[in-house]
Amino acid sequence: MTRSTRIRRAALATGAVAAVAATVFTAAGAYAGTAPAAAPDIDVKAVKGDLDQLQSIADANGGNRAHGQPGYKASVDYIKGKLDKAGFTTKVEEFDGSGAKGYNLVADWPGGDESKTVMAGAHLDSVPDGPGINDNGSGSAGILEVALAVAKAELNPTKHLRFAWFGDEEDGMVGSQAYVDKLGADKSKIDSYLNFDMIGSPNPGYFVYDDDTRLEKVFKDFFAKKNIATEKETEGDGRSDHASFKDAGIAVGGLFSGADYKKTEEQAKNWGGEAGKAFDACYHQSCDTSKNIDDKALDNNTDAIAHALWELSS
Repeated sequence: MTRSTRIRRAALATGAVAAVAATVFTAAGAYAGTAPAAAPDIDVKAVKGDLDQLQSIADANGGNRAHGQPGYKASVDYIKGKLDKAGFTTKVEEFDGSGAKGYNLVADWPGGDESKTVMAGAHLDSVPDGPGINDNGSGSAGILEVALAVAKAELNPTKHLRFAWFGDEEDGMVGSQAYVDKLGADKSKIDSYLNFDMIGSPNPGYFVYDDDTRLEKVFKDFFAKKNIATEKETEGDGRSDHASFKDAGIAVGGLFSGADYKKTEEQAKNWGGEAGKAFDACYHQSCDTSKNIDDKALDNNTDAIAHALWELSS
């Protein structure tokens, strides 16, 4: 997160025997896709494995994965390799930012109505001062493992699914703004954009973006079923990549586990952790390493991402 700008399935009964209809049709008889089952549980160990890889990339490249530095491009290559192997159509889009060449990685899952595209995104760059494992390796790894779960399930959603990893967020959402600017008239094809920037903070909170009521409800309902209290996300308003989409009139939603604000007594009562201390005391520092993660928050938030994408794309 930047500091600067801060089924559906129909069962037909024949006598006492129910037969499952595998395909849903519109009133005009056109194919509308098969309804997905419930979203799978995402293995937090796999997410942590990706974070370990991002940590290794930073360690091998001067301790960071910042825009314009070799660690950032190596991070793009790592994620792209996994997506290509899983069957996604990927492309690396270049842009100029802060005097250096930047890269956005975009991955499309085949099928679905592209005039109603559901996007999940995260910024992949760190600040120059550290490896950026919570900010924002956590969101980047979370959506990566959800994308891989889509491929494993051979999901056939009604709406098109797209995932994106943006560069140079830390200088003011430069990569995501470049992406949105290139959309032009295609902005109308983006049904919704979900942003995930810091989802594994070590003293975590459960914050849900309140920019769009429909998208907010999807996440709040998920957490309510798990008896996890949520709050409206306000700390990151205008400070992450969803701002680029929101300013273009696109519906946005997302999750956040907190940065350098301090947890209140009431929040500690609801979520555990330590009151009076920052949600992430290593925010934008060299100590934002693979040890700077709360596994439970990372697990809950990644499962919430999967739930939202399964529901919103059906």
